[in-house]
Amino acid sequence: MNRIFAGLSILALLCALIIAGCSDDDVSNPVAEAGEGHFTLKLIDSVGPYDAVNIEVIKVSVHKAGEDSTSGWIVVSEDTLSVNLLEYTNGNFAVLADSALAGGEYTQVRLLLTDNNTVVVEGETHELEIPSGSTSGLKLNHPFTIEDGTTYSATLDFDAERSIHVTGNQRYKMNPVIRLVVDATSGSISGTIDPVETRAAIMTIVGEDTVSTYADTLTGDFRLMALPSGIYDIEVAATVGSYRDTVLADIQAPSGGETDLGIIYLEEIR
Repeated sequence: MNRIFAGLSILALLCALIIAGCSDDDVSNPVAEAGEGHFTLKLIDSVGPYDAVNIEVIKVSVHKAGEDSTSGWIVVSEDTLSVNLLEYTNGNFAVLADSALAGGEYTQVRLLLTDNNTVVVEGETHELEIPSGSTSGLKLNHPFTIEDGTTYSATLDFDAERSIHVTGNQRYKMNPVIRLVVDATSGSISGTIDPVETRAAIMTIVGEDTVSTYADTLTGDFRLMALPSGIYDIEVAATVGSYRDTVLADIQAPSGGETDLGIIYLEEIR
């Protein structure tokens, strides 16, 4: 009988240890503690003349102000993320990092890539060379502050069309053209194009950059994202059929919000 009780006691102890282990796993998600805030980094893309632009991100780091160029980097994500940049338009985005981060001043964001990057052109896949992408990584100067108990959220906007270049021997190279925008001080502009079959291109100018997208081929919906709060002229041009180009002037991109333009009717040229 004593042996039975001893066996049951050992079994109960093992169960308790297993339950405790499961409980620890459940709370292992990065939660900001005292002196910490939260850092979130998203990725979107402007349209480009390719079937796909595939990159593989393996590490995201931020640089602490006042530290040297070697020891000052803090890893905020080591999750491998393979993305086709052209899928992240019209409101779609990929999350590159979502992590607790010590409060303080930061100066840069860095993406470390693998060499497994490709571009698909007219159905043919080509290697996409990204100089330093897998060694020192893609570094973006972006001063920001993490405050205790608050979330800092930003969005990277790749410009695939301006980033990729073809050499004389048909090698594809990417020299990334990227905007990094603070979400709290940026907005978006959306709407619906009619007729849908025009496959309209929608664009605007942000500083020296063009931000563009295509209307959804099924619904006609579009969304220009990560626009610094301000006033924009929105240009709409059909890519199929004969329709007049349309310009909507003085459209507000509200800070942290969205302006919906409703239905934009394109006039057919007869």
